[in-house]
Amino acid sequence: MYLKKSTCLASLLFLALLSPGVRADALNDQAKGMLDAGKSAQAFALLDAQESTRAGEVMFDFLLGLAAIDVGQNTRAVFALERVLAMDPSNVRARAEIARAYLALGEAEAARKEFETVQKQGVPADVSLTLDRYIAAARRIQDQSKVSVNGYLELTLGYDSNLNLGPNKSTVVIPGISSAPATLSKDSQANADNFGQLGAGFNVRVPLTPGVAVLGGLSGTERFNGSTEQFDLGNFDANLGLVLTEGKNIYTVMGQSNQLSVDNDRYRMATGLTGQWQHNYDARNQLSVFGQYSDLHYLTQDVRDADRWVAGAAYAHLWRDNAVGYVSAYLVREQPQTANVDYLGFDGIGLRFGGRANMNLKTIVFGSFSYENRQYSAVDPAFMTKRKDDQYTLLLGASYAFEKDWTLTPQLSFSLNESNTALNEYHREMVSVAIRREF
Repeated sequence: MYLKKSTCLASLLFLALLSPGVRADALNDQAKGMLDAGKSAQAFALLDAQESTRAGEVMFDFLLGLAAIDVGQNTRAVFALERVLAMDPSNVRARAEIARAYLALGEAEAARKEFETVQKQGVPADVSLTLDRYIAAARRIQDQSKVSVNGYLELTLGYDSNLNLGPNKSTVVIPGISSAPATLSKDSQANADNFGQLGAGFNVRVPLTPGVAVLGGLSGTERFNGSTEQFDLGNFDANLGLVLTEGKNIYTVMGQSNQLSVDNDRYRMATGLTGQWQHNYDARNQLSVFGQYSDLHYLTQDVRDADRWVAGAAYAHLWRDNAVGYVSAYLVREQPQTANVDYLGFDGIGLRFGGRANMNLKTIVFGSFSYENRQYSAVDPAFMTKRKDDQYTLLLGASYAFEKDWTLTPQLSFSLNESNTALNEYHREMVSVAIRREF
């Protein structure tokens, strides 16, 4: 898991050249081309068929080791890369890659030593920072038998064009009340404002037995608007659960609680349970299946209380240049708990996709797009029709690690909700910059 979250050591290509005496040939060139194109399975199959006759050749073994890591054959990778180092002990690339293989196998002590050996070779400062992350990941794995705690502090400044998600107009027609346009109050329309937000959180991991651990965490944010204090928001989350790791499978069950406050008054409580199965096919491909139930309780509007279910699946892929892409699809249902208000309930379907890529060893760019269609269950008496919504959200941003454990993250988001009921049509634009300290 730490291996997938870390910066790929394939980005260290400039650290060292392979020995001048290494010979290139058509097979090696073909395998390298496959690896560069992300066709690791084909490259591994090609090289694996020739291992009995080509083992002991530095370039062949190095490419076989890279392909084996990519397809999750980490033990085979270690064997191949050990042959490289036996022939060429000063090969920094091979030593870095064998450390990755050790880390994937859970041999954290061996991985840490190899990473530290690479770091001592006089690598550039930015590469050394990357190796620091790998060494820290190895130490975390070593400490899995111990209780671990991590957390963060964050300050965000920004501008929000529609912080209350109101319609971007001053009048709407509400057929169930009148055919004449109704004038909306200032608080009912879209409100724009500058804001500042403080956030903090921490997570705790308590191992019970090998492969089983208790996870828990608390986090919260307080958002302060410049001139619209009535829309100041507070958000508090708590979670507690179990995680079970069995080979390539990770099973997680978490109880969750959320409290949303508006202008320092509690507005909504949500409590529920989330379950997830994650399967790591290999070092670059991951599938997740998830489900969630939440009990939504609105403290001043009991009529909106509802049961919410979400179920879906997600797939993620890591490319050799450390770019990550993902796609997720889900079904959602909200069912009112109060009788005779079925028009507040809906069934929906959603799609999300996005990714991130390293611009350099300190800067990551990221983006995502999401779409959700909601079909409401009964005729809304105010608008005399069944409500239908199509919601679109685009997010773009970058994260710059300017110091160890410090990041600066500017981002833009654009949201559009199209609806056949005028009060629920809106668009929203938000720009922000966050500075974050992790510990």
